[in-house]
Amino acid sequence: MRKLFTGTGVALVTPFKNGAVDYDGLERLINHNIEGGVEFLVSLGTTGESVTLTKEEQHAVLDFTVKIVAARVAVVAGFGGNNTAALIQEIKNYHFEGIDGILSASPSYNKPTQEGIYQHFMAVAAIAPCPIILYNVPGRTASNMTAETTLRLANASDTFVAIKEASGNLAQCMEIVHGAKPAHFSVLSGDDNLTLPMLACGMDGLISVIGNAYPKGYSDMVRACLAGDFAKARNLHYAFMHLVDLLFVDGNPAGVKYALQQLGICGEELRLPLVPAREITKKRMDVIMTKLENLVLT
Repeated sequence: MRKLFTGTGVALVTPFKNGAVDYDGLERLINHNIEGGVEFLVSLGTTGESVTLTKEEQHAVLDFTVKIVAARVAVVAGFGGNNTAALIQEIKNYHFEGIDGILSASPSYNKPTQEGIYQHFMAVAAIAPCPIILYNVPGRTASNMTAETTLRLANASDTFVAIKEASGNLAQCMEIVHGAKPAHFSVLSGDDNLTLPMLACGMDGLISVIGNAYPKGYSDMVRACLAGDFAKARNLHYAFMHLVDLLFVDGNPAGVKYALQQLGICGEELRLPLVPAREITKKRMDVIMTKLENLVLT
C-alpha cells in the first residue's frame, strides 16, 4: 500500500459572517489553497472551530467543501470525541461521499490510559468508512498518545494510515518515524514551526495552520524538505517563523483569521468563547506580512 497523505495538508478555518458560516469566504479559501499547491485539505479540525458548529452546520460545511474541491485534492474530515459510542454513531450518521480520510483526535478531558486510547481507536476503525489519520495533541486533550501506542495502532489495522503529531516532542516523533510501522503509514507534523526539523528526521508532511494564508510559501518549504533541499527550506522557514508564533499568541484560529482578512480572503470573525486577536498582535503581524509580500508568494 502507498502512503495516502504526504506533503502539505491545511486545516481549514471556518469563515463566519454575522454569526453564520460564510460560504463565499470558504470558497475563496479553498480555491486559494488549491491554487497554492497544497496536497490535501482538512475540514472541521481544531482550526475550523468545529466544536462551535452544530451537527447540521458541520455536515453542510463538509458537503460544501467537497463540492468546491471537486476532487482536485484529497479532503479529510475531522471526527473526534471523548465518548466512543457517540463518536461511532456520529460517523455512521454521515454519508462520507467525496471524503478521502478522517482526522480523529485522541479523546480529550477523560484522560484515558494508553489501553483506553488504543481500544477507543480500534472501535472507531471497526466502523470507519475511510482511512483514519490519528491526531495526538496533548496540549488540548490533556493526555499524550505515546509512540508505543501509535505504532501499536498502525500495526493493528490498515485503516490507520497516518498520525498528525502535535505533541511538540521531537524525541517522541523520532520514535514513531524510526519504529516498526507499516510502509503505508505516514507521520505528519502538527506544529508549523517544528516542521522543518521534523521532516529532517524523516516525517512525511504537515497539517498546517499558516498554510491557510500562505499555501504556496509553506507547501514550497515542505516540498523542499522532502526533496532534501534544506537550504531553500531554511530560508522559507525563517521567513515565516515569527509570524507562525504570532498566529498562536491569542489562540488559534484568531491569528490566522486576521491574516486571511488582511489578504482579502475572509473575515476574522470567530465564535465564542474565542475572540479576535489583540490590536498589539495585529500590528506585529502587519509588519511581518508586509515583509513577506516581497519574499514569498501567497
